Amino acid sequence: MFCRDCGEKLTLRFLENEGLVPFCPKCDKFKFPFFPVAVAMTVVNRDESKILLAKHVEDEDFKLIAGYVKKGENAEKTIPRELKEETGLTAVKWRYFASRYHNDHDVLMLNFIVTANEGEPTLGEELEEARWCTPEEAKKLIRQNSTAEYFLLSALPELGKKR
Repeated sequence: MFCRDCGEKLTLRFLENEGLVPFCPKCDKFKFPFFPVAVAMTVVNRDESKILLAKHVEDEDFKLIAGYVKKGENAEKTIPRELKEETGLTAVKWRYFASRYHNDHDVLMLNFIVTANEGEPTLGEELEEARWCTPEEAKKLIRQNSTAEYFLLSALPELGKKR
């Protein structure tokens, strides 16, 4: 491991209440591990009776709409940007729901339940297919044993509740 600021080789040093943490002797600072953050959106229509799933190009399974938070951007700005970029749909409102570390891509996933205008999604370069599904259809189509399935199954009991 090397310091992302100066390139010096990091050593592990004990930090009270944290344990062993990478330390840069040149910067004289602890350097906590850095990894990307992304949003995973359980996109629903206004009455929360349908869920939008998408199949990415060169992928066999349906997943939730997701995207990385860009440097300097917060999750609340990422949601409408990613939804519009990937599907052409507009995010009307959203609420934070859960988070989970996604080991396959070394990323912290923040899940939001996002209400979108219901319409036909337009496919950008990343998506091969996108479709509105009933909750039962979504459970069958979503990639099994995935972070997307975890978020979907966790969010289903929350859908349709008055807020």
